[in-house]
Amino acid sequence: MNSQVSARKAGTLLLLMMSNLLFCQNVQTLPVCSGGDCQTPLPELFDRVVMLSHYIHTLYTDMFIEFYVQDREFIAKAINDCPTSSLATPEDKEQAQKVPPEVLLNLILSLVHSWNDPLFQLITGLGGIHEAPDAIISRAKEIEEQNKRLLEGVEKIISQAYPEAKGNEIYLVWSQLPSLQGVDEESKDLAFYNNIRCLRRDSHKVDNYLKFLRCQIVHKNNC
Repeated sequence: MNSQVSARKAGTLLLLMMSNLLFCQNVQTLPVCSGGDCQTPLPELFDRVVMLSHYIHTLYTDMFIEFYVQDREFIAKAINDCPTSSLATPEDKEQAQKVPPEVLLNLILSLVHSWNDPLFQLITGLGGIHEAPDAIISRAKEIEEQNKRLLEGVEKIISQAYPEAKGNEIYLVWSQLPSLQGVDEESKDLAFYNNIRCLRRDSHKVDNYLKFLRCQIVHKNNC
């Protein structure tokens, strides 16, 4: 990026990474399907998927902090809407309660599926930026890998709990992707900012939705 990572950003990131280190190590060694057996009981499957979604959101937050948390220039120019804004997503628990669980699960799939192309473009673009630290590139690749596991886990939940609803997710295209491949550095930097911000926002929604559904489906709202 045009601006160097400040010492303050690095310090904030270090504290965040240290506080999540043990949690993240546990998630990385935790497969969605234990022993390769995807007949994992639904409560255990939900626990694994919720841990994974939280881990992904943590990785996005780390990346966002390292690049942009102090950068007023990007914040001022940011586009308010995200490519997934066309999806009618619940904004809070009260709204989520009005959505049938199988519909909310497919909505989660739509959001997670929509991350595939922008993640690929972010990894490709970061690899060509001289100032991008290796840790950031590694984090983006880690998100891409964990995203595949999250998709697998949510699909398994749908197959077990609501098999009749399988395949009803909506596929979206991120309109900002061409800007990530452009030659204009300012436009490219702004596209990176908007995409990381939107991916972080979506991952927070997915994390909250999965926690809500675990409470609703597994614990019968007793949580």
